[in-house]
Amino acid sequence: MSTDISGDTGGQAPQATIVLVHGAWADASNWSGVIDRLLGDGYTVRAIPNPLRSLPGDAASVRAFLETLSGPVVLVGHSYGGAVITNAATGLPNVKALVYVNAFALDEGETALEAAGADSDLSNPDPTQVFDFVPAGPPTPATDLYLKKPTVFTSFATGLDDDDKAKVYATQRPGAFGGLADKSGTLAWKTIPSWYLIGTGDKIIPPDVQRAMARRAGSDVTEFDEGHLGLISDPKTTTQVIEQAARAR
Repeated sequence: MSTDISGDTGGQAPQATIVLVHGAWADASNWSGVIDRLLGDGYTVRAIPNPLRSLPGDAASVRAFLETLSGPVVLVGHSYGGAVITNAATGLPNVKALVYVNAFALDEGETALEAAGADSDLSNPDPTQVFDFVPAGPPTPATDLYLKKPTVFTSFATGLDDDDKAKVYATQRPGAFGGLADKSGTLAWKTIPSWYLIGTGDKIIPPDVQRAMARRAGSDVTEFDEGHLGLISDPKTTTQVIEQAARAR
C-alpha cells in the first residue's frame, strides 16, 4: 500500500510532465478533475487523445507524442489506456514512472478482453447484451463497440449520479474491437517503476484482476472505494497517487 499520498511537493516546483491517457468509451475530458488539481500543484499536464483503433497503433500514437517531450515524464493510463501505456513507453528513457488507474497492466501476448476475466461485466456469452456494434453484424477488428445504456448505468459508470451516467452514455467514444482484442507487446512495466490505483468497486476490471496485474508488475498499490470511473468520482485520490509517482522519481 502507498504510504504517502499527501500531495506535498516540499516547496519545490515539480519538474515532471504528467501525460494522461484515457481509455475506451471515454476521452481526455474524463481527466478534468485530476487536471485541475495537478495544474494547481504546479505540474505541466498533457491529456492526449487515444485513437482507440488498435493496440499497436494507439501505442505508436502515444509514443510519438512522448518522443516530442523533454524532461521526465509520468505516464498515466486509465482502463484500456493502461494497455496503451504499457506498450508505448518501452525503452523511452524520459518516462520515469507509470501509473495505472483501474487499468490494464497487460502481460506480453495478453489482450484486454482476456485479462478482464470471466467476472467482468464485459464478459457475456452474448456480447450484443453489452455492446452495440457499428456497423451491425459480427465484429471485425474495425468494428466500433459502443456500451449499451444498461452497461453504462449498472457497470461502467457506477459511483456517478444518474445525470453524469447519462452524459457518459451520450458522449462515449467507441473502442474498435481490434484494440480490445490485440495482444500486448514488449512491456514497459518490466523496466519502469509503476504505481497502481485499484477501484474496489470496479465491475469492468474486477479488483482481484487489478491486484494480480499490480502484483505481477511490482507496482506500488493504493486502493480506493470507487468504481471503474474512479478518476471522475474521486479525482483527489487519483491525483495524489500520480503525484506520489512524480515525487519518487
